Amino acid sequence: MTYPVDPSATAAAPAAPVDVLIVGAGFSGLGVAALLRRAGIRSFRILEAADDVGGTWRANTYPGCACDIPSPLYSYSFDQKPDWRRLFARQPEILDYLRDVARRRGLVDHVRFGQEVRSARWVEADSRWEVVTSAGECHRARFLVCAVGPLHHPALPDLPGVKSFGGAVFHSAGWRHDVDLTGKRVAVIGTGASAVQFVPAIVDRVSALTVFQRTPPWIVPKADRPFDERHRRLARWCPPYRWWVRERLFRIHEKRAAGFVSDPRALAATEALARRLIEKQVPDPLLRAAVTPDYALGCKRLLISGDWYPALSRPHVRVRRGGVREVGPGTVVGEDGVEVAADVLILGTGFDAQNTLRIDITGRDGVTLAEAWADGKQAYLGTTVTGFPNMFLMVGPNTGLGHNSQIVMIEAQARYITALLRRMRRRGADSIEVRPETQRAFNDWGDGRMAGTVWQSGGCRSWYQDPRSGRNTVLWPDTTIAFRRRTGRVRMADYLLGRT
Repeated sequence: MTYPVDPSATAAAPAAPVDVLIVGAGFSGLGVAALLRRAGIRSFRILEAADDVGGTWRANTYPGCACDIPSPLYSYSFDQKPDWRRLFARQPEILDYLRDVARRRGLVDHVRFGQEVRSARWVEADSRWEVVTSAGECHRARFLVCAVGPLHHPALPDLPGVKSFGGAVFHSAGWRHDVDLTGKRVAVIGTGASAVQFVPAIVDRVSALTVFQRTPPWIVPKADRPFDERHRRLARWCPPYRWWVRERLFRIHEKRAAGFVSDPRALAATEALARRLIEKQVPDPLLRAAVTPDYALGCKRLLISGDWYPALSRPHVRVRRGGVREVGPGTVVGEDGVEVAADVLILGTGFDAQNTLRIDITGRDGVTLAEAWADGKQAYLGTTVTGFPNMFLMVGPNTGLGHNSQIVMIEAQARYITALLRRMRRRGADSIEVRPETQRAFNDWGDGRMAGTVWQSGGCRSWYQDPRSGRNTVLWPDTTIAFRRRTGRVRMADYLLGRT
């Protein structure tokens, strides 16, 4: 189901003021809203551009779309679902889970759908944020929480001649379900996390499939399986068992952090597993060479799949090394000049993780967030930004993960924000802003810590890195346990408090 946009909610009149305004109704937006509500903070509103909750799990509906983190771990710890159908949940089940959480926790009543935020301005005189949406509404709030998500805007490559193609062209995040791929010649650009899922899902429907690959990903087997009735019964009626399963999965994934962050030798067994998968599933030596990475495992996002290599090995599938030079009428031309006939062109090119917050945000003294981040994104604990009082980021700079569940980070941030608001209330403060020296020291620590990670020293360039500086602005350079520890205790000395 979807929640229809209420026409009466799109009037130009100012909306009633609230304490907290949350932008986005995905995992992070709903998560912070749920914890605010549990803490007794009921004056909040969620602005959602779409007509439903779910964020990336609403937007991505491509064939084969699923999570690559086990279901019991890829869910809120405070709202665990006992009856997941599979170890790795598919997109519809995750979306249903988020809808159910929003409904049961009374969050839907706080959501204004069809409200894409265009601008946000800090009004110093009364310590308030003034937010304007695409529907013409003006919202005023003491606090602004930006929860738009890092995988929000598709990365669209510059393809000369694409308008002359003639057939359907679409990104995996905007899958054209009205386009019948049966018997079609399909060209796919990209071999990232989305392509690894949708290519095997469509390979049996198409007559010919050409995959353009710049850089092959490292892939390990996906040990997916349905949960049996015994597990589901125990998870439902025995909460300690449910917590044990979650904690066990967390610890298994957390052990991988050492290999990414501090000791690349710890990834040797994982790399051996990935190489064995190639040897087992790719009999053709030329294809095997094409799909074997030449950089350290973990430098780019590590993927899981049991059917990617078999799909590429099908007789009607071709893998072409390199990107696309241009597109013509019914053709796609690779960088090597070879022309491939195609009826449909699908972009599996991922997302722009460096420009996620596409809102005109103006903070103190008229400084915009774009100006503050002219040399790259920076924040303190990925959550607060110098010069932008009473503004909080969810999944902000350097809070992404390469080894564990992002929901763990989301909950840690949400708890941190809630704790800050409660501490402010006790101190009678109207505004809070991270000290410049605190933010600077934190980012200096992060850059130094990042330098020795596989993400920076593994011999590749990735979407984790800002193309201008090469600085990794996406990932957290430590364990999730370390992040929870740092956000578990609020240090008010890190902040400047204001009173009117």
